[in-house]
Amino acid sequence: MTSAPRRFPPYPIRGVRILHQRQNCAPHFAQIEVDFEPAEEGLSFEVAQGLTVEYDPPDDLLGFFAAIAEGIEEQLSRPEHGVVTAAHVVLRRARAEEFGSHALAFKIAGYLAAQKALEHTEPPRP
Repeated sequence: MTSAPRRFPPYPIRGVRILHQRQNCAPHFAQIEVDFEPAEEGLSFEVAQGLTVEYDPPDDLLGFFAAIAEGIEEQLSRPEHGVVTAAHVVLRRARAEEFGSHALAFKIAGYLAAQKALEHTEPPRP
């Protein structure tokens, strides 16, 4: 008998903070804080009202935020997690730097945030 997949998240998981930083010839920098809230189904993502991020050019931020959502969705859809995604994700804080911030860095930060949130809900192993 197989059990039904778990819904993720089973309860609110707030304040998931990620600093993704890699310093080499292709640097990465992304710092985020997100909340995962239970939802009816699927994944929705929003930027908290009033969130400001100082970055130039500011038009790049929309792409960074979309990349966070993409990374979260990619991590949560991995079959080995055995979860049904039913989450509303709110981006509470973000920081970008002129040198090293780009969409891939923010996608990885989103991926890592989802991984960290999943770790909070894993059932105990026998």
